Amino acid sequence: MSYNPAIHNRHSIRLPWYDYSQAGAYSLTILTHKKQHLFGEVVGGVVELSPAGEIVQKEWLRIPRHFTNVVLDAFVIMPNHVHGIVVIIEGGVHTGSTTSQSHAQSESLTTPTRLGSQPGSLPAIVQNFKSISSRKINNLLKSPGSTIWHRNYYEHIIRDEADFERVVTYIQQNPLKWEDPHR
Repeated sequence: MSYNPAIHNRHSIRLPWYDYSQAGAYSLTILTHKKQHLFGEVVGGVVELSPAGEIVQKEWLRIPRHFTNVVLDAFVIMPNHVHGIVVIIEGGVHTGSTTSQSHAQSESLTTPTRLGSQPGSLPAIVQNFKSISSRKINNLLKSPGSTIWHRNYYEHIIRDEADFERVVTYIQQNPLKWEDPHR
């Protein structure tokens, strides 16, 4: 089938007017490609991670090392998806070497703004997490270039303390509610 923009056009599910780099708490759900069960299994309401799931957990916990503007809260890795809360705080930036930061600063004075995710924004955080974890999982599975993640992700802007508590409870109880192993 050839490309038809009427049916093949990708539409963002992000709110077009919302600044996803601003401070706030965000609930994320990131699915595997074709809902593949790569990250482990749920046994008696407890997730037993596979080696690929252990990579996902390790890289999730490393997000604040890459983004100093991020604090992580509740999360769970399920067989075919991840639920987590990412809190973007005022201040921090995407960390890199001092050389690359200096280069980026001097380059920004001479080049136009690039397209893509704004540094330190929720899309940039998810993109970084998915990219690093994909490379490591593909290395583990000896399947370079294989698609690990669904192309998009779901986010929810957490609006208040009651909403935050509801999301934390949902994340904590997700393994207990896992019934259909093919969902």
